[in-house]
Amino acid sequence: MNTTDRKIEVDFFISALTKDSEISSNSEILAWIAKKNSVADTRLEEIPLNKMRQWNVDAETGVVAHESGKFFSIDGIQVETNWSGLTAWEQPIINQPEIGYLGILAQKHNGILHFLMQAKIEPGNLNVVQISPTLQATKSNYTQVHKGKKPSFLEYFNGERNVRILLDQLQSEQGARFLRKRNRNIIVELAEGEALEVPDNFIWATLGQLKELIKVDNLVNMDTRTVISGVPFGSFDTHALDFFNGLSNSQRINENLLHSALNSEIHLNELSQIISWITKLKSQYDLRVRMQSLKSMKDWTSNGVSINHREGKYFSVIGVNVEIGDREVVSWDQPMIKPCEEGIIAFIVKPIKGVYHFLVQAKLEPGNFDVIELAPTVQCLTGNYRNGFNEYSIPFINDVLHSRPENIWYSAMQSEEGGRFFKEQNKNIIIEVGDEFPLELPEKYCWMTLNQLSQFMVFNNYLNIAARSLISAISF
Repeated sequence: MNTTDRKIEVDFFISALTKDSEISSNSEILAWIAKKNSVADTRLEEIPLNKMRQWNVDAETGVVAHESGKFFSIDGIQVETNWSGLTAWEQPIINQPEIGYLGILAQKHNGILHFLMQAKIEPGNLNVVQISPTLQATKSNYTQVHKGKKPSFLEYFNGERNVRILLDQLQSEQGARFLRKRNRNIIVELAEGEALEVPDNFIWATLGQLKELIKVDNLVNMDTRTVISGVPFGSFDTHALDFFNGLSNSQRINENLLHSALNSEIHLNELSQIISWITKLKSQYDLRVRMQSLKSMKDWTSNGVSINHREGKYFSVIGVNVEIGDREVVSWDQPMIKPCEEGIIAFIVKPIKGVYHFLVQAKLEPGNFDVIELAPTVQCLTGNYRNGFNEYSIPFINDVLHSRPENIWYSAMQSEEGGRFFKEQNKNIIIEVGDEFPLELPEKYCWMTLNQLSQFMVFNNYLNIAARSLISAISF
């Protein structure tokens, strides 16, 4: 690793330790968001799919698509797999093959790296305004297919302005809802002291502040969480970590967690063993996805008004009419995914060899690029974890549901992405277990340190978006 990369990692780490700031304090950020919510100029109305402006519902297949052929469509798929007891099913899915930007503009203030965050209204947000990346735009948006304004600060991410790239990754979206969808997660740095005009709906925050704000229900949006989850802090030997302890000043760093994040030497499983585990699962199990007419699905009804499961389970597809005052286009119609109930995603964490290890699940979802992705210990986005609703056994669900309060590191309700999902939220939770919890695991589970998870984060399509959401909340 060169000196420049190491300096970027140290800058990120110092920003992560800075949990409040004189530039914009946490209380000021909360007041700013509250004010934005109080004056938000927005209206949302559910409407039939076949009444949406500029969208068509195909009479033969039921496919819902924009008349431009851009943005996204709602298609049907048929899935076959030997992964578990459920070997075949049909479902609607969002088909959005284009790659969008999830970008954060960073700049040092008083020597500390700050991120420029946006107060953004999305039609599906539970609380209307959430803290979003500097730039959050699909390709259809930033190429102005909608004939609206260009997104603010686009020029800092598309090569028009001179910036330094600190992070640049392709990361997946929800594999159960999107068909092989990815976004470019990118952080770029503007030179310290370089003038920047900041509109009223943007504000500066450190990485540590964002991690503090993630503790608040439905405040920091999914797109922000996925970008900051990929922030690298580097890999170091045991002795070098004394340096990072010194960076904490008067605050106490959890050494087990620090070593989990930064120590490249102490772990239960070697990286080569983890790669072999993933490779074996991808070779052993199949995922076949074929396009299927929505009209012909036996367990789903598609009547031009909405798309629903016959038993009222999982989710439905609805149409909405939206009016938002500060968007590139102030009024539009679109389809959205509406959940039937909230879900739960959770990591179980256990100290092993004095270092925290995360219980990682290999999870197959129909929209995955390469069969499986690494997921949290428990991921139930449909409420199936409730007694009487689960169609299959969910390992470790009782450990999560019956955990003692003193063992919970983090617990908050977090929204899914409000541009496609209508008021969807899931309980995000991280739980520590002790010696009573076994090291031995089922075939599709593995212990990994945070450092190992971060190494996989660099590459496409390894950690799923639920895992990244939880990782974004971890602070030292």
